[in-house]
Amino acid sequence: MSFLALCVVLSLVSAVAYAAGAIVQERVAASTAGHRTCAPLRSAAWWGAVGLNGAGALLHVVALAYGPLTLVQPLGALTIVFALPMAALLVRRRAGAVAWRGALMATAGLAGLLALTGESGARSVDGGSRLLLAGLGAGSVALLYGAARGVRRPVARGVLLAAGAGVAFGVASVFTKTVAVDFMARDAPARWPGLLAIAALAAAGMLLSQAAYRGAGLTAPLAAVTVTNPVVAAAVGLTLFGEGFRYGVPGTALALGCGVLAAGGLILLTAVPPESRHTGAPAPSQPHAAGPQVREGVDVRPVPRPRTHLEVEVRSGAVAGGP
Repeated sequence: MSFLALCVVLSLVSAVAYAAGAIVQERVAASTAGHRTCAPLRSAAWWGAVGLNGAGALLHVVALAYGPLTLVQPLGALTIVFALPMAALLVRRRAGAVAWRGALMATAGLAGLLALTGESGARSVDGGSRLLLAGLGAGSVALLYGAARGVRRPVARGVLLAAGAGVAFGVASVFTKTVAVDFMARDAPARWPGLLAIAALAAAGMLLSQAAYRGAGLTAPLAAVTVTNPVVAAAVGLTLFGEGFRYGVPGTALALGCGVLAAGGLILLTAVPPESRHTGAPAPSQPHAAGPQVREGVDVRPVPRPRTHLEVEVRSGAVAGGP
């Protein structure tokens, strides 16, 4: 098997691992709804999702070692495409036509954007730039988290939290690249701050992505993470690593169009309601008019209407023969 074929296989398996991890995370979020924020940490399934995401990250890193960034990153965007049929097969969670259209738009736009991004040689950044990058990443994550707390719609809140997770993962990817360059240059003192930043950003991204699935379903948060993560990494690559778009001005214009397409797909996904759950429980019916009703903890029973003098006479038979 050639190195390019191995790169493709590793990237596809990585995308499947990420998709499976996202499905497990959404199931954990649904089962712990109404509990405290730290409730998923006590779930074995959540730690299984952590393992799946870790396996996907490891395969992604190995794929980058065998192939170019412009091939590996677009293949990683297939996570959202894999997640939809996997959710339908494994947990009976079917996505509608709007969700499929939004997911495909976001993936196509992202793939086109990353395919147009040129690749530069192995290059690291100095300590000041790393500190600035860490500060901007942390500030962006905090800003998105604060905005999500002020949003009441579950899907919109989930997308904002997932975007924060995508920013954290994207900046962590940049630090991973710088640490890899430091390892190749045998610059041991420069590695440890980068490794600490990777650990902190990866943990923040994992917690934010878990919170994003609560009440928002699977499709919209996963699409937000899938789009935001590599877009942030590509933006940093353009500014700090000297990367650029291919084909000059036409390539830049085409990349802008791909970005608009990806954003349109993400906006379309935010309009999709959370996926319905097949619990097998009968749908709640309207209570009988004469039966007791419970509203907000208060037992509301129908008050008997006082009978008129004529009704009393009718029930006693006094006026059975009419006037």
